[in-house]
Amino acid sequence: MQVILLERVAKLGQMGETVKVRDGFARNYLLPLGKALRANEANKKRFEAERATLEARNLERKSEAQTVAEQLDGKSFIVVRSAGETGQLYGSVAARDIVETLAAEGFNIGRNQVDLNNPIKTIGLHDVVLHLHAEVEIKIQMNVARSAEEADRQLKGESLTSADAIYGVDEDALKPEDFFNPEAEYEAEEE
Repeated sequence: MQVILLERVAKLGQMGETVKVRDGFARNYLLPLGKALRANEANKKRFEAERATLEARNLERKSEAQTVAEQLDGKSFIVVRSAGETGQLYGSVAARDIVETLAAEGFNIGRNQVDLNNPIKTIGLHDVVLHLHAEVEIKIQMNVARSAEEADRQLKGESLTSADAIYGVDEDALKPEDFFNPEAEYEAEEE
């Protein structure tokens, strides 16, 4: 299907271009979201008549996205989650969690603007890309930790995936005697 793009669409084209796309992509995404019009003579005339308005609206959206990007630039956000000793999270941090964390800090970001191919499943510092506009993209850092104190330690470059880092215990120096007393007598329960 031939469509006229009403705004820039990543990996497809710029505003005003006539491109050929698959029918389902046009019917289910581009047309309902107002990103494109079917390519026919009436719609071409309509686009040319509305071109100045569309370009002004696009420029306004881009400037708003640039403002938000400048505020987010270089920021790190802490997400506290339960995790095992190896650093594996008991749950995961998905796009929804990132949106909630940003909302708590006062940033209104949509879930579809978070570029997270796979959910975060380990503690540590993770870079996340946000697509605020078709032409504005920013990278933020998510600091996933078990507590706020651990998040501060992670920011300083400390690895928190060993017992030494978590509890202050040297795993290599541990002996069996540290866990049980071999000389203790155990009484068998009689029924």
